[in-house]
Formats: sequence, structure tokens, C-alpha cells
Amino acid sequence: MKKIHIIGLGLLGGSFSLGAKKKLNDLVITGFDIDPKNQKDALTLGIISEVKETPDLDTDLVILATPADTLGGLLVKTLDQIGPETLVFDVGSTKSSLTKLTAGHPKRSQYLAAHPIAGTEYSGPKAAFEDLLDRKVMIICELEKTDLHLKEKAYELFDALNLKLRFMDPEEHDRHLAFVSHLSHISSFMLGQTVLQKMADEKNIFDMAGSGFASTVRLAKSSPAMWAPILTENKENILNALDGYIANLSSFREKIAQGETKELFDEMASINKIRDILELGK
Repeated sequence: MKKIHIIGLGLLGGSFSLGAKKKLNDLVITGFDIDPKNQKDALTLGIISEVKETPDLDTDLVILATPADTLGGLLVKTLDQIGPETLVFDVGSTKSSLTKLTAGHPKRSQYLAAHPIAGTEYSGPKAAFEDLLDRKVMIICELEKTDLHLKEKAYELFDALNLKLRFMDPEEHDRHLAFVSHLSHISSFMLGQTVLQKMADEKNIFDMAGSGFASTVRLAKSSPAMWAPILTENKENILNALDGYIANLSSFREKIAQGETKELFDEMASINKIRDILELGK
């Protein structure tokens, strides 16, 4: 593998580039971003060597790392442009719509539906770093629909970056992500909003907010440009997750209102098992 082209030069796109350059020799990485500042920063930081709107015909991999609501049109356009030896994969947080959109495309076998479970609350090329993807999970959907020869190019990159591959149905992926990723971001944003509404004095927030608040509201610093499209793209699954979350909040509120100390204790003790589940995944 010699050539990679990245469209979307933010946290994920930039980190793929920096990680690949660290592990693979003699790579030429070009890219494009709709934001001229991101293009300039990506050049300055060595994320790309040259700005190109479209990949060369002999490019090995094209990585699409743009907001969720832009990926569909961009994916079809890119498949239309690429040569026969190029593989395209996206890193979007929703997969069902993309796999359905490309199902009948003549170059469907040149597409790999992927989603790395990696990120931070920061965005843009300056937030990218070479070890972001190290030992992270990469979810792959509909692997059987990707050309056997071409998928080896992606595997070479994933192996170099030390990614752990997991395989899922697209609908299953979107359903699970609504609960373990999308809902947590909504919760963090809404906690931040509630505190900002009720504590107008910023000094009090700064002085009184402990590490628990900081860790819980950390995701509220995430990019709205990335997350607003994700929430609408995966709307049905997210609404289902929100309905369950709101019902649990209402039930918990009622126990507090009724002074049911034992019931509160028992419920929280039962929820503590999430600790063991998360420890197993480390």
C-alpha cells in the first residue's frame, strides 16, 4: 500500500493519517476538507502532503471522515470516481443508510462499511494524534460484500494501527450505538444545559464542580457539527433509547420524591454491575 486519500481532515481523518505514517513506510497521503483552515492546518501538521479534491486513480485507500449527513452523497460520488484497485471506507457513526444506499452501486465491492470506536471531545486537525486508534475497536458491517483482494488493503492499515476488528449487521450496529454512544452524548449535553440554566454564575460552576461532574459533562464539549447530523441520521434508534432513559429518570425521580432510601440503594446497587462489564472489556 502506497497511497491514501482522506476526505475530512479532522480528529479521525487526521489521526488515521498520523497513525499510518508512524507504522507504515513510504506512504503518500493526500486529502481534502471543505474548510480551508482545516486544509492549511493539515498541511502544516504533516497530516497530508498535498490538498486534492479527488483521489488519484492509483490510490489504494480512500477514507471518508466527514459529518454523518454528508457521507451518503460523498460515498456515491467517490465510488463513481475511483479506479478499479481503490477501496473506500467511511468512519461514520451510522451504517444502515450507507449500506442501503450503496447496495445497487456497480462498485459496491469497492466499499467497506467501517466505524472505529475512538474519539475525544475535541475536533479539527489540531486534535488529531497518532495513537488515537491504538487498541480501539473497529466495527465492520457487511464484510462479505467487499472484494476479497481490496479488503486486504484495509486490513493492512487496521493491523498497523492495532485495531481490534468486530463484525456486525448494519441495523444491529446502529441500534447498539444509539444506547452506548449517542445517548451518552445527549445526556452529557443536557446535563451541561441544565447546569448552565440553573447556575448563571460561572464562578460557582468552576469552584463547585468536582471530577464527577467534569467526567460526566466531558462529552458536552463535542462538536455540534458532527453530532447534530448523527442524532438525526439515527433518529428512530435514538428516540427509542431516549424513551427508555426518560422513563428510568422519571421512576428514579419518584423514588427520591417519596424518600425511598432503600429502593434507591437497591436500584443503584443493581446498576453497579456495569462496572464489572466495563472492566471485562479492558
